[in-house]
Amino acid sequence: MAEILVYVDHVDGAVRKPTLELLTLARRLGEPVAVALGNGAADTAAALAEHGAVKVLTADAPEFAEYLVVPKVEALQAAYEAVSPAAVLVPSSAEGKEIAARLAVRIGSGIITDAVDLEAGAEGPVATQSAFAASYTTKSRVSKGTPVITVKPNSAPVEAAPAAGAVEALAVSFSEKATGTKVTSRTPRESTGRPELTEAAIVVSGGRGVNGAENFGVIEALADSLGAAVGASRAAVDAGWYPHSNQVGQTGKSVSPQLYIASGISGAIQHRAGMQTSKTIVAINKDAEAPIFDLVDYGVVGDLFDVVPQLTQEIQSRKG
Repeated sequence: MAEILVYVDHVDGAVRKPTLELLTLARRLGEPVAVALGNGAADTAAALAEHGAVKVLTADAPEFAEYLVVPKVEALQAAYEAVSPAAVLVPSSAEGKEIAARLAVRIGSGIITDAVDLEAGAEGPVATQSAFAASYTTKSRVSKGTPVITVKPNSAPVEAAPAAGAVEALAVSFSEKATGTKVTSRTPRESTGRPELTEAAIVVSGGRGVNGAENFGVIEALADSLGAAVGASRAAVDAGWYPHSNQVGQTGKSVSPQLYIASGISGAIQHRAGMQTSKTIVAINKDAEAPIFDLVDYGVVGDLFDVVPQLTQEIQSRKG
């Protein structure tokens, strides 16, 4: 059976959910071979084996932390040359897409980004994508070289499938290009205790209708009652009401949760491009003609300051 290379997104050995989803998809195409790089790489083996990795290639070197993505690209290229896989799968984060693009150029292959599903085809993996703000669904495959495919979070379930997970050291030698851009400092992001926006199963977002930074507490309270991430529309971010890191939309982050709740968001195409692939969409807006209602599964016409607190209270009472 063909081997499928899976790039591992982890933090000091803790494997992040999008990688486990990639292993589910990789098993549809062949035998997953995981590539874990950096501090704690060897500690990822147990989780990766539990979810289907037949082999785990690991490498740790100061270059992975001290320089930007090129050292990781060169390590992934080394893994590609050692394995000769049928495809390379990478999580669709900002860094993941840069790594995938650079790898595709180096190995002379085509690339597909932001896939939402994968299936085996007679001539190679077939990727499903959402195009034109999710107005269309397309299926495509790479026709040149080994397919390099990035996959959006929440595109597949996390499924346990115990495999050997044999750990092997990956030999990597870095070129001069790998040390061209040095990281001079890092500032840890302050934790909110909420899930990562792009990985969350539930996202609650607020828009222009929230009418001020001081009112986003209403959105946060609903999110916390659901164990959800908090998002914001571009209008809310541009007004300074919420950080840009929480922006959902074409110029922000793209999310695809099981449940997306939009409060006080009109539904402009810019926002829809970032959330339209959500499995279930609920909108709360006092304007019955708001474009957001054209794509929702459930819509509530009403003032969010009346509806959202009642919804939060009901959720908390049922949990209690």
